[in-house]
Amino acid sequence: MTSYSSNGSVIGSGGVDIATAPCPSCHSLETEIFHQISQVPVNSVLNIRGRDEALQFPRGDLALAFCTRCGFISNSLFDSRLVEYSSECEESQGCSPTFGAFARDFANSLIQKHDLRNKEILEIGCGKGEFLDLICSLGHNHGVGFDPAYVPGRYHHQAQDRLTFIRDFYSEAYAEFYGDLICCRMTLEHIQHTTGLVNLVAQAIRGRDSAVTAFQVPNVIRILQKCSFEDIYYEHCSYFSPGSLARLFRSCGLDVLDLYTAYDEQYIVIEGTAASKPPQELHPLENDLDLLSRHVQHFRQTCPRVVQYWEDRLADFHADGKKVVLWGSGSKGVAFLNTLSGSDTIQHVVDINPHRQGTYMAGTGQSIVAPVALKAIMPDAVIVMNPIYRQEIQEELNVMQLEPELHALGDHVESADEP
Repeated sequence: MTSYSSNGSVIGSGGVDIATAPCPSCHSLETEIFHQISQVPVNSVLNIRGRDEALQFPRGDLALAFCTRCGFISNSLFDSRLVEYSSECEESQGCSPTFGAFARDFANSLIQKHDLRNKEILEIGCGKGEFLDLICSLGHNHGVGFDPAYVPGRYHHQAQDRLTFIRDFYSEAYAEFYGDLICCRMTLEHIQHTTGLVNLVAQAIRGRDSAVTAFQVPNVIRILQKCSFEDIYYEHCSYFSPGSLARLFRSCGLDVLDLYTAYDEQYIVIEGTAASKPPQELHPLENDLDLLSRHVQHFRQTCPRVVQYWEDRLADFHADGKKVVLWGSGSKGVAFLNTLSGSDTIQHVVDINPHRQGTYMAGTGQSIVAPVALKAIMPDAVIVMNPIYRQEIQEELNVMQLEPELHALGDHVESADEP
């Protein structure tokens, strides 16, 4: 298990005090470390083919630093050399009907708002290409996607003849590629020097009045408010609030066209354009520094109790002889299992993505199985990693005529003191 601390006294894995570093976003020295976990898996969604390999998976340390000037939160111990992005990454959420409906609504919204029909779409961090295919199919657009984890031939894309995939990171080397929309979904949080990428995007659309950009990232305010320790893991070195994301955009010369939360407030979406007019008024969500500071303090004080709550639940399950499974083998599941003592009570993790099934959880070694495997396992309890999928999971259990207890992360959040 990892060594966990959230009391402000942060000690590295070697027993050395961790000094705060300049904010990677605004370079301010006004940063404070408020949460640390040592020896966490450095990758959460790499497919691991053997249990021994999973148990011996490489680890790194994590210390979250809060910038009191711009609100940006980062892992001050992050080392990008430890993280692998390859075809073995299996990050897709496309197998979920709930997520699929959200992605379709998001694509349609961008098409309607920005008249993205018969246009050029460029996606940074396109994964397996599902969203790029979707927005190009719905708007009859042409698309270029960048991602070293793209797997050729994985899916038959509806817009196949209008799509190009480049198995590389987006960089200055690809400046010739144009997009009426440059989108970047669930990628910026993986980048340590976020200003560099946003500046690249700003340069790519500067001078093109109709070009827009849209970024989607996890919402750190929700993570802090709900003490969602399962949403903190090594690959995510950068954590944004609506305000800190907007401040980053504006510092790179982009105007904010829209700023909102989505997916039960789990995500932030920001839409922008290259600034060519007098600065616009700030969006109401941008003024969040005081709110962020309160939530950071709340997380610091309350997160240990939330961790203890789940450790107690696992101990109760073990004492009662109950068979427990986790539903969701992605990053939340890896963080959950590697944070808690007693997680070996859980023997199996369920995932509907067939490309995850038959592999093992990084750091703790549980086998990842298909939902149908629960007919043989006959669990007494299922812990749902993301509460937004609770109804979807309940329906699958109903079809299999299984009636385990269903526990979703966040069910007990009312027991935590809200700031």
